[in-house]
Amino acid sequence: MTSNDNARDRILDVATRLFAALGYDGTSTRMIADAAGLNVATVAYHFGGKRDLYVAVMERAHRTERAALSEAVSEVEDAEGILTLVDRYIDFCAEHPEVPALWMHRWLSDAADVAHLEQQYVRPLLEMVAGTARKVLPDDVDVEYLMWTVVWCTHGFGSGGVLDADGTRRGLDDPDELARFRAHLRGIVATAIGLPDRASPPRPAHHR
Repeated sequence: MTSNDNARDRILDVATRLFAALGYDGTSTRMIADAAGLNVATVAYHFGGKRDLYVAVMERAHRTERAALSEAVSEVEDAEGILTLVDRYIDFCAEHPEVPALWMHRWLSDAADVAHLEQQYVRPLLEMVAGTARKVLPDDVDVEYLMWTVVWCTHGFGSGGVLDADGTRRGLDDPDELARFRAHLRGIVATAIGLPDRASPPRPAHHR
């Protein structure tokens, strides 16, 4: 890997972290350059302006998510497989918390001038999952709202977590809370699609 490749990857990594934490509107090119240990001219050389860098960050995040979901969807053979798909999505968000964080900022009207990303990235993923789900679920299941319920819940849990007795937030990085959230969401989905949640992981002992 050349020094140019190293610089480009470092810029992307830092920009992803800052956009996920602060949002597009709250992040400047100068902040990204400083955090990457580079000058603004180097950032501009590799990506142009902040908008182009943001689009590159979102494109890379999308490729990562698409790869994970494509593999998970290919393994769905029946309604029970939808619960496994939910597990895989939760796992993805836990392993790549920056991806749901980036989209959460957009839900709050961040980067409103970059308007094409939902159509370009979100809609194809929804259609891919929906197409598979409709093949294995009863006709009376509102597949689109079922998918959005999983997304809303997982992104919300990743962003806000839950409060323990001491007022501390616990979320995707807390194994016990992640296990409780997984069991809860699986139960919701199982009920919605008319399945007993037979494959639900055991709920851990309450740690508080």
